[in-house]
Amino acid sequence: MKCTSRLIPPGGGNLKKILIAFLLVPLLFLNACNSSNLPLAYQTSNEQAAFRMFDIPDEVPSARTFAADLCVVPGNIFGAVAPELIDAGGAALFGTDERKVLYAKDVYEKLYPASLTKVMTALVALKYGKLDMEIIAGKNVTISESGVQVCGIKQGDRLTLSQVLHLSLINSANDAAIMVAEGVAGTVEEFVMLMNREARALGATGTNFMNPHGLSHDDQYTTIYDMYLILNAAIKYEAFNRMVQMNSYTTTYITAEGDSREISVNNTNQYLQGTRAIPEQVTVIGGKTGTTNAARHCLAIIAKDTGGKIYLSVIMRAETRDDVYEQTTILLQQINQ
Repeated sequence: MKCTSRLIPPGGGNLKKILIAFLLVPLLFLNACNSSNLPLAYQTSNEQAAFRMFDIPDEVPSARTFAADLCVVPGNIFGAVAPELIDAGGAALFGTDERKVLYAKDVYEKLYPASLTKVMTALVALKYGKLDMEIIAGKNVTISESGVQVCGIKQGDRLTLSQVLHLSLINSANDAAIMVAEGVAGTVEEFVMLMNREARALGATGTNFMNPHGLSHDDQYTTIYDMYLILNAAIKYEAFNRMVQMNSYTTTYITAEGDSREISVNNTNQYLQGTRAIPEQVTVIGGKTGTTNAARHCLAIIAKDTGGKIYLSVIMRAETRDDVYEQTTILLQQINQ
């Protein structure tokens, strides 16, 4: 980097005086050329340093760090888990209350999120939409891709944001996720812009969204750690917590023809279905499943211990559905170790 002492072009006049006044203070703290010569150069022991973070007396003002309330992962952390027991593309278990990491494997590898995407979709919808707003389904709710999870919404059907969020989170219905996006932002493209903007705001810099449902796209990816950041933000919304812990959902909406249609769906989460055993002294509150050919099997779980402390488990790219649940169970067993 080339360093120069000239900050103002010759003849700057009053502009020079104004800019010097604005630049003087930050230059005292940071000079990329030679900070060691500055009396207020950054040092953790300097009580006047603006970003001092260690051993801070109460009376000394300081900047609050971005990750103050987050779990931080410096690298792989296996704890008591034998490395070979978790062979997914990435996995982690976070204790949110104490901000501790019980397990971490390849948490910064970019992976396809499949329907874990819908956690971000719900987060954006809850921030920018209203649960009682009515949405009319557009033509994009018709998804022609074979084998895709849908709940049968047709163009012209009328549902509330609450209804389509329930269907999207509980049953992972992709047509419902499209309806969420168009109802909140007007178009899928505008909604995806919001998704990416909110992801960056959370610090999820290894993430990029191209759609609101998670169907495969080469440029749609995330990481285990970013999914933790997104899920950790989503659980701040009571409506999200309420939806993801339901094992089934029944609702009635108005079709394009003006008729009432009742729909009932089951949760895709096998812990909530009762078909997977949960470790003793652990309660699974809810979570989100995700499966595509490209992403393989993904599972994000919200759990708590006997003291009510919250834990977030994320596994992505497990080879089979059995694998993703068996390996998640291994992680959840670490909660009470």
